[in-house]
Amino acid sequence: MHVSPVAAANHSLIRSLAHYSDQELLTLFQRHPDSGQYFTAIFCRYHPLVQTLIRHSARSPVQADYLFAQIWRYVFYELGDLDLAALPPEHQTLQAWLINITALCINKAELPPVESIHYSLQAAPPPLWCYVERALAQLEPAQRLMVLMAQTFHWSETRIAAYLQAEGEYVSPAEVKLQLRTAYRQLEDLIPEDIQEIFMDGQAWGGEMPPVPDGGLR
Repeated sequence: MHVSPVAAANHSLIRSLAHYSDQELLTLFQRHPDSGQYFTAIFCRYHPLVQTLIRHSARSPVQADYLFAQIWRYVFYELGDLDLAALPPEHQTLQAWLINITALCINKAELPPVESIHYSLQAAPPPLWCYVERALAQLEPAQRLMVLMAQTFHWSETRIAAYLQAEGEYVSPAEVKLQLRTAYRQLEDLIPEDIQEIFMDGQAWGGEMPPVPDGGLR
């Protein structure tokens, strides 16, 4: 069971960071890339603001959640190199920067139709999604493809093997099963422990990947 953004804000790890300033959280995030609690704390502090800004920019709640997730994905990758002091004076606070980034993302977003969006904010809060995506990118390409086919399209090992064979790569269903098992173990190692504790209640990975939106604004 994945934890909602609201529940994440009440987690002891996040509450313990409440006294840190925005700049301190940003510095900790940049210095400790293998720890997810600092980005999560920034997200929990500012996600109501971002939600308010996008409230009237989408035709449906489903599109609004999709846009919300895409914006936080963009923020996640931009924060790594962000130097607030180097920005124009009007953007030298994290809040002002987030407002500006949100406005820019809203203006350039091309939202897909509701029926093609398969995203649940409850199942995949943006911090969980960002760290799962980062972990997936570190897998071997073949393993990553198998995981995506198994999790996104819910294909069986037999169907995945058949697809790969059609592409000229002979892999048996048993080998697919073994590769998936290995990939899930690697994902569990690659996703920060604090992210698993906050959003997955510390439970074992178990090969369950949260549904995430495709594409991005990056």
